Amino acid sequence: MPSPFQHPILTRRQSLQAGAVGLLGLGMGELAELRAAAGNQVRPRACIYIFLSGGLSQIDSFDPKPNGPSAYRGEFQPIACRTPGVQICEHLPRLAARSERWSIVRSLTHRSNDHSAGHHIMLTGRSDLPAGFDPAMPRATDWPSIASITGAVTRSRNNLPSTLVLPERLIHNTGRVLPGQFAGIMGRRHDPWFLEASPFDPTHYGAFPTYEFDFARRDLPARRTRFALPDLSLPESITPERLSDRVGLLRSIDEQRRELDASATTAGIGRDRAAAVALLTQPTVRRAFDLSQGADRDLDRYGRHSFGWSLLIARRLVEAGVNLVQVNLGNNESWDTHGDIFEILRTKLLPPTDQSVSALLDDLAESGMLDSTLVVMAGEFGRTPAMQPTGRTYRGPGRNHWGAVQTVWFAGGGVVGGRVVGSSDRNGAHPNTDPQTPESMAATIYQSLGIPQTLAWHDALNRPHHVYHGNAIAGLL
Repeated sequence: MPSPFQHPILTRRQSLQAGAVGLLGLGMGELAELRAAAGNQVRPRACIYIFLSGGLSQIDSFDPKPNGPSAYRGEFQPIACRTPGVQICEHLPRLAARSERWSIVRSLTHRSNDHSAGHHIMLTGRSDLPAGFDPAMPRATDWPSIASITGAVTRSRNNLPSTLVLPERLIHNTGRVLPGQFAGIMGRRHDPWFLEASPFDPTHYGAFPTYEFDFARRDLPARRTRFALPDLSLPESITPERLSDRVGLLRSIDEQRRELDASATTAGIGRDRAAAVALLTQPTVRRAFDLSQGADRDLDRYGRHSFGWSLLIARRLVEAGVNLVQVNLGNNESWDTHGDIFEILRTKLLPPTDQSVSALLDDLAESGMLDSTLVVMAGEFGRTPAMQPTGRTYRGPGRNHWGAVQTVWFAGGGVVGGRVVGSSDRNGAHPNTDPQTPESMAATIYQSLGIPQTLAWHDALNRPHHVYHGNAIAGLL
């Protein structure tokens, strides 16, 4: 059985296979790998990384402080989870009822209160910012994202991309793209695939269309009503039979080009094209994208909104063969609640999150995939315990950025459910016990995926780098 991991350096044999041309450049060697993967019945390990851009308030979600100072503890009441002794916010009742399936780390910390730096830190699993870091844009010198590293060192399955990000890239309301999402010094060919299903809108936030909102309370019509994934249907003029015939003709071309000394870049393009063919032709992948084919029961359980649709598709993609799917729940820093925090969380953000993540847990458990699929939920930082006074824009108070502590949520993939790792202090301001770092979170993801600690990835200049920069969080796996 082939190793589930791969080194990002290509052999000459693999490079030669990239010489095959035809429909999107699919080579016969890649078809052979696809057939071999189809015969492997061992359930591979996978990860769904749910990212809450903007920063979820730990106090108003998974780390309530009912006995804290009145100026800090907020309006929400805690409720008991199914796990004895564990309490979370009253507006997460479905997750509370499923606490035996998940655990939380209440003591993750890093040093930045800046959105751009926080995104880079939590999406790459590196607390230190790279030389030349630019908060205004991604740079080729950035650290690679967790998604990019996973894509580089794990073997793709069913000829699909190893990693995917949906339903959109993370973009600030000014239009600048947030750093940390890409491959950085690995080189552009290791960027994860982005499935742009949710059009960027600088004024509307949240789980559209049901839970869409505008932070500035402008009287604007709802515009984010379309959730459109790529149309993977073949044109009528290209039947599966014709496609098969055309691929069969590639053999003679492949033989003529077997001495071609293709570069690694060419090989990378060949893999991308092969993955595109897989996305176009595999029935399981096409069904994963087709929300119209979903049973009403699934759509109702996950929610008929962008959060639900995104997590339903992520679950299908993992089943189809993608190793890591990053799901950005909320565009444009939707969780950045500087004002009206309690109204926005209560009515717009916590309900769809509670519904969709709970449905994902149930779905993975019922399908037998939960043990092999790690689910992680985090933002770029937490929020300040102290309230920000109401300003001209808001009717109610909010909380500011706070990298010093946040709660990170874990389920599946070997995670022991019903546990609380670490704690924050009385005010929810700093770790009190067992502090954890973005490096330990990333290591937990890599260990759950079965990635060896000795594995390395190589940058665009072929220099080796460690995958791990910390140890997996003790007590979780």
